[in-house]
Amino acid sequence: MISIEEMQSMLDDIADALPEEFYEKLNGGIILLPEAKIHEKSRANDLFILGEYTRGGGMGRYISIYYGSFACVYGHLGNDTIREKLDNTVRHEFRHHFESLAGARDLDVIDSQYIAEYLTGKDHPFKE
Repeated sequence: MISIEEMQSMLDDIADALPEEFYEKLNGGIILLPEAKIHEKSRANDLFILGEYTRGGGMGRYISIYYGSFACVYGHLGNDTIREKLDNTVRHEFRHHFESLAGARDLDVIDSQYIAEYLTGKDHPFKE
């Protein structure tokens, strides 16, 4: 697994490559946190949260990326694949941001469907 410093460098590169407009009203930016975060509905501590979009509260709008979750889920993969997974996660969280600004909840519905399928044990197209 890459180090947290290497992942921060990857995250910085990914963030810098995105259009400036993506950051409109994302006052807290993107932060990389060292911990793993397990989803509250995880049945066997096997459902990790890779990234999270937060709005409201004292910090406003921001994206959190969980290094420890990436280590648990993708630690066995090479750097190029981890970078691809990180880029996908960042873009997923930005979609939450855009939809929040637009008053839409389409991705929230998709995420809820994923969790429902996980809870019923059905395979999901996003499953690794």
